[in-house]
Amino acid sequence: MPHQPSASQFADALLGDTLPFWMRHAIDSEYGGFFTALDRDGTLIDDDKSVWHQGRFTWLLGELFNNVEPRAEWLDLAEHGARFLESHCFDPVDGRMWFHVTRQGIPIRKRRYAFSESFAAIAFGELARATGKDHYAQQATAAFRRFLDHNLNPPATTAKFTPHRLQRNLGFPMITIATAQELRDSIHLPDADHWIDKSIDDIRRYHMHQQLQCVLENPAPDGSLIDHFDGRLLNPGHAIEAAWFILWEGHLRNLPAYIDLGCTIVDWMWNRGWDRAHGGILYFADAKGLPVQEYWHDMKFWWPHCEGILATLLAWRLTGNAKYLQWYFDVFTWSQDRFADATFGEWFGYLHRDGTLSSTLKGNLWKGPFHLPRMQLRAWQFLTRL
Repeated sequence: MPHQPSASQFADALLGDTLPFWMRHAIDSEYGGFFTALDRDGTLIDDDKSVWHQGRFTWLLGELFNNVEPRAEWLDLAEHGARFLESHCFDPVDGRMWFHVTRQGIPIRKRRYAFSESFAAIAFGELARATGKDHYAQQATAAFRRFLDHNLNPPATTAKFTPHRLQRNLGFPMITIATAQELRDSIHLPDADHWIDKSIDDIRRYHMHQQLQCVLENPAPDGSLIDHFDGRLLNPGHAIEAAWFILWEGHLRNLPAYIDLGCTIVDWMWNRGWDRAHGGILYFADAKGLPVQEYWHDMKFWWPHCEGILATLLAWRLTGNAKYLQWYFDVFTWSQDRFADATFGEWFGYLHRDGTLSSTLKGNLWKGPFHLPRMQLRAWQFLTRL
């Protein structure tokens, strides 16, 4: 039987390794905001800025200020991020947020989805809690409403598929749960429970396929399997991330049905995603066990492993089932041995299937100060507060 996980290990890694890496290398003191395109040692590779990570790092700094220690440095940097968000990351024409801007904040592109808004919402929420400023609370609420409206009433010009093959996507209900949970905590969002419950029900009703025992990433609007590459696509890390959001909600509101549901998702998607040949979590799989179209399907990305650590740890803490403790140690040990960089800190982002290094990148438009530090913070909290 594995030994007990250590809360101090996660706290030390977060405060002594991961956070210092980003605070040393990510701050743009000239134009504001944060860099993320960093090489192994923190060398800046590209000074363009990810709008996702302007919100995500601002959220992390505010979360640490509010829930770990009220350090002035953390709050100052969070407001530094918020100023860049407000000044450069919103399109004045339609109010939507950009996805990618230059170092100076000149817009480069906008995506069809509205996840920039969800990350900005949680960032402004933490600043509202930290400062008591109504302005930040209003920004948080507005960004969340834009996120919801864009997904529920998408403009026809942004449609990715024709009406001949409409589909749902797991990302919207999953991120709605996480965003509403954060805003319920930071600004006491009045309808947070409604959006969380609706999103969990959507995942249960439309994305969980009982016969195939998997969570479909892109089912048909009625929840049926679209028997093509996109419809059969499974993203184990995404589903496992959703699982720990659901598990956490079950704990917070003492709802055993949500804990059972979250455990079912972990069980199904661990079976689909854990690589029995080389260890680690596969990026994509096929619902029928067929070959996957995406050529990076068997790579090992950092973020599904962060979510796997949290989901298995939380499932074990809430149920006491030793299976989850073993899975936790499997994914934690595999990840720590291969992603962690003992020389320069933080984690590498991308490995080959066998666990060998694919790239020395520590950050880009998608990887930044979020999945790893959030995992370390939440694991620390799961081990000290449950």
